[in-house]
Amino acid sequence: MARPAVFLDRDGTIVREVEYLREPSQLRLLPGAAAAIRRLNEAGIPVVVVTNQSGIARGMFTEDDLQAVHDELRRRLAARGARLDAVYYCPHHPEATVKEYRKRCRCRKPAPGLLLRAARELDLDLKRSFAVGDSARDAEAGRRAGCRTVLVRTGYGAETEKECGQTCADAIVDDLSAAVDWVLKQARGTGATA
Repeated sequence: MARPAVFLDRDGTIVREVEYLREPSQLRLLPGAAAAIRRLNEAGIPVVVVTNQSGIARGMFTEDDLQAVHDELRRRLAARGARLDAVYYCPHHPEATVKEYRKRCRCRKPAPGLLLRAARELDLDLKRSFAVGDSARDAEAGRRAGCRTVLVRTGYGAETEKECGQTCADAIVDDLSAAVDWVLKQARGTGATA
């Protein structure tokens, strides 16, 4: 039976927003992020990162560099008792300088391709899932995939909230910890927890 999941944007949601995070030494977990992810783990809800990484398309870093960043993210979360079930990323951009990544794709948020792929590969129920991020494109990708959406005010979230108001997402909260509070409350009402 397909399970619900929580899809998390990376930059500005789990880690501090850095323009084109390209190496592990730049990685900084946001306060409370690891504990929030651990609570989802303990509830039996898969946690899947879905992130646009156009720095690859722009030639600023490689997919191997990105893998090193994600390996470090996993290490830092594990040190705090938290884990990610999967990480999906889009390396494309329609104006890429690296030709092989120049295209309009179905995986670059706000398109829902990353969430749809994760749902197929991990047997996830999108209608019972949640998408959490700090931008309108995160919320739109979640909405287009059929998920309930949460905007966090960390990263670009406070600015996003000013631009689109209460219509940005199903819930607008201060940070990932508050997002997990909301998700778990909703999940209990739908039997989404293990």
